[in-house]
Amino acid sequence: MSGPTIDTDRFSSQLRHRGLDPAAQRVAITRFDGSEQEQDMTEPSNCEGFGRIRHFRRATGDGWPENPLPIDPVARSLGIRPAPDTMRAQVFQNAVCNWRCWYCYVDFPLLSGRRDHSALLSADELVERYLAEPSRPSVIDLTGGQPDLVPEWIVWMIQARQRRGLDEQVYLWSDDNLSNAYFWEKLTDGQRRIVFEAPHYGKVCCFKGFDDASFAFNTGAAPALFSRQFDLMRRLVRDTPLDLYSYATFTAPDDRGIDVRMRAFVDRLQGIDEALPLRTVPLQINVFSPNRARMTDDHQRALEVQDEAITAWRQELEARFAPADRNRGIYDVELRCG
Repeated sequence: MSGPTIDTDRFSSQLRHRGLDPAAQRVAITRFDGSEQEQDMTEPSNCEGFGRIRHFRRATGDGWPENPLPIDPVARSLGIRPAPDTMRAQVFQNAVCNWRCWYCYVDFPLLSGRRDHSALLSADELVERYLAEPSRPSVIDLTGGQPDLVPEWIVWMIQARQRRGLDEQVYLWSDDNLSNAYFWEKLTDGQRRIVFEAPHYGKVCCFKGFDDASFAFNTGAAPALFSRQFDLMRRLVRDTPLDLYSYATFTAPDDRGIDVRMRAFVDRLQGIDEALPLRTVPLQINVFSPNRARMTDDHQRALEVQDEAITAWRQELEARFAPADRNRGIYDVELRCG
């Protein structure tokens, strides 16, 4: 990404201030009406403009592995048999993000906490809007933005779900870009315990590249923060009982030494847990309305590089894991946890 490097820690603090009213327990939630993102929706926005329906699909592009997230964890948790190939989810987006990934399918103005594109809403208000919808999915997806800039949101949504007696009916799924330690720094022990003990909750963390150069190219952040992603994921895996998964994006400005670079990436995943690559899903980057105008020749090239990278990824997994392990359900892959 061209331009100045994002000062992630400073920007995170600013955005947290814009995206959270802790006294009123309200979070800045994106309003989709009139956004570029709205043009790509397969269904109109719902929940009075603050929600959307997402269709998670198992099938992906040629040469890319299937994406079982969050379909299979949800089906396993809620007892849905057989697991479907497509799953609807009710999405709420928090309106702040501390990185500017060039491929993001969200308009950048929707990531800055601007009140012309968001409003401060409580978890109870979001759940009430969800319950008012005539055809409600059994999954609520808390995405962004970067939900872990305001980790209280997950706590409050768990509590709101409980207050409405939805604990055993509605699965909560949240994203994390592994950019900050606010889960540990801003929540109390009691709040973390609420998250740890919540039924039907899963969390996915996204590695934004496969080395420091691809990470910086993708996010606009300092290359050194690529290593922070592994530090934060390691802490989540080893110090929590959460049902954790990870995504990875493989766009990069060049394909030099891609086999070696991918080998090092998988080594680092296994440095956290030997089985973590089997709980990691590479995401194929596609073009949407918001990111189309941002794309340069380098970005077009990066779409080609990701196809080379996925081949290297597949080769690494085939070399490290037996077919029976690679074919296990993603939820059956066990990670060390506290």
